[in-house]
Amino acid sequence: MGWIIALIVGGVAGWLASMVMNRDASMGIFWNIVVGCVGSVIGNWVAGFFGISGSVQEFSLTGLLVAVVGAVVLLGIVNLVQRGRVR
Repeated sequence: MGWIIALIVGGVAGWLASMVMNRDASMGIFWNIVVGCVGSVIGNWVAGFFGISGSVQEFSLTGLLVAVVGAVVLLGIVNLVQRGRVR
């Protein structure tokens, strides 16, 4: 049951992060979930340095905020990498 909650919260976090980074139109639900889940891992890793813990497997506001911040960081890195590519 925890992985279902992680997917749902990951999708919401990815969607919120894509809205913050103005990438909502180019991402579908699958990529919102992927970005949210990977962003949650990044966010938990960074938040661990500050003594903040939040997990998306057991829904909490802290876990959602950490996942959104991590997803924004991930999308920022993706934007930097894509900006350097020749289109």
